[in-house]
Amino acid sequence: MQKQGMSFALAGSRQNESGNLYSGKKTMKREAENIEIRSMAKPNRRYFAWFAALSALAFVAMPTRAHASLFHGETLDAVANGISWVVLIIAPIIGVVAFWLVHILPEKIAEKKKHPQTRAIQCLCLLSLCFGGLLWPIAWLWAYTKPVLHKMAYGTDVDESHGHGHQELTEEQKVIEKLRARVAELEAKPGSARS
Repeated sequence: MQKQGMSFALAGSRQNESGNLYSGKKTMKREAENIEIRSMAKPNRRYFAWFAALSALAFVAMPTRAHASLFHGETLDAVANGISWVVLIIAPIIGVVAFWLVHILPEKIAEKKKHPQTRAIQCLCLLSLCFGGLLWPIAWLWAYTKPVLHKMAYGTDVDESHGHGHQELTEEQKVIEKLRARVAELEAKPGSARS
């Protein structure tokens, strides 16, 4: 008996569920109709936007009377000749000079910082000019780096042959030349000859 009572209770709950499902279907149907109406309205807006964009493009593309310049006749020819000379002669010269000036910047930086590998950086800058500027960033980075191995080998990371150090070298060379001349003079004396 107890099983039969449970089956009636289950049947009743299933009826409630199916009743809820049926009422839910009506709600879902209304929502689906609303979604369909909204989705039909969106394409109309989209088509209108496309139509507006295409009509604006067509309006802009329509041929109108062109006024190419405020100059007319011989004046227009003279201005065009002047512009062509500037574009064909002066602009390339300025471009080449600017390209060259940019490519010697790492060399100038290395000289200013007394980099011990300035000659190598200068060579890389020249190679960069030949290869269209591909090596220029490497020269730029090299000019700004500190030469660690040079410092380990020579005790300094500055090249003294550039700038102030070069004057000291020439003074030392002068002193050495004077000493050599004095030694040659002493050797030339007859009384200082060894027996």
